[in-house]
Amino acid sequence: MRKSKDQLAGLATASKTLADGTKQKYYYAWRGGPLLKDADGKPLQLGDPQLVVAYAAAHAARKQPVIGTLFSLVAAFKLANEFTKRAPRTKKDYLRFLKMIEERFGTLPIAALEKPKARGLFKSWRDHIAEHHGDRQADYAWGVLARVLSVAKDRGTIAANVCERGGKLYAVDRAEVIWQPANIKAFGEAAPDELRFALVLALWTGQRQGDLIKLTWSQYDGTHLRIRQGKRKARVLLPVGAVLKAELDRWRPDKPAGAILRNTRGAAWTSDGFRSSWDAIYKRAGLDTTDLRFNDLRGTAVTRLALAGCSVPQIAGFTGHSLKDVERILQAHYLGGKFELAEQAMAKLESRYRTDMLAFESRSFMPTQAASELE
Repeated sequence: MRKSKDQLAGLATASKTLADGTKQKYYYAWRGGPLLKDADGKPLQLGDPQLVVAYAAAHAARKQPVIGTLFSLVAAFKLANEFTKRAPRTKKDYLRFLKMIEERFGTLPIAALEKPKARGLFKSWRDHIAEHHGDRQADYAWGVLARVLSVAKDRGTIAANVCERGGKLYAVDRAEVIWQPANIKAFGEAAPDELRFALVLALWTGQRQGDLIKLTWSQYDGTHLRIRQGKRKARVLLPVGAVLKAELDRWRPDKPAGAILRNTRGAAWTSDGFRSSWDAIYKRAGLDTTDLRFNDLRGTAVTRLALAGCSVPQIAGFTGHSLKDVERILQAHYLGGKFELAEQAMAKLESRYRTDMLAFESRSFMPTQAASELE
């Protein structure tokens, strides 16, 4: 059976006008991959059974990392602790970009990686991703490539990492983004009970989406939640207040087991399923997913704690943030310690100079009669 181009995933083509004026098509196993040709070196054409054979052989060989190429560095990275000890969601994201790197640069010799021109090549690749998929995706792709080269450098495989200090294209600081009461109200009114419960849990715990999805009833003893954070690996013993306790107890089954958060079918959420359902409620509630995200509820919880009078160490102990991250979030909303110090400074300034200023103001603003006489 002949296979069409559409059935040969990733098949790349190029055309060239020959000296006699005829056009020649060339087929490659993938973009940047080897030219598919017969035993005599003649380019194979679509419809030729040998094209399928050559395509399959190229991909079979591709699965075996060639020593001395970037492909071999990617393969080594997948076996390193820097990859294997990542959270499942992170590894899934990494694999998507690692595949992109293999397809684009897999055959690139290691010797070429250490030349200055390689950085320009990789920057152009990042720019291409930014143009078609956005700055955030471009930064993520660059970061994964930089991590692959960093591991190779640490292992002594390469002498230099040309992707170090690549800068960021996406510059929005999520510390500035919090859910306003109107956003919370709109989402709560549009959401089914299962997602409304997730909203309450996020607001009253300040935990990430991934950690809340994994939260099980065995981690709740009626007074505390015991949370092991996936990203920071921190252990958090979270006191459960009256509001959150009432909500948890309302959802707690007679024989508590398995995940706390469940979908409308009663099954534990998958990351993709939760994200898809959550985004659908955004649209129904008239919210913009580019403005607000689930994990912005984590920063929202920090600001709520600060407004309730909690100190930075108290907030960090509650949410599991580092002290530095708590300060960064609070300063973005003028709730940090510097603001409190500024208020104290103003109080002292007024206390020391208020009498003098009142006397000065009385002299400065009282002579309105003299001013009128000059008119």
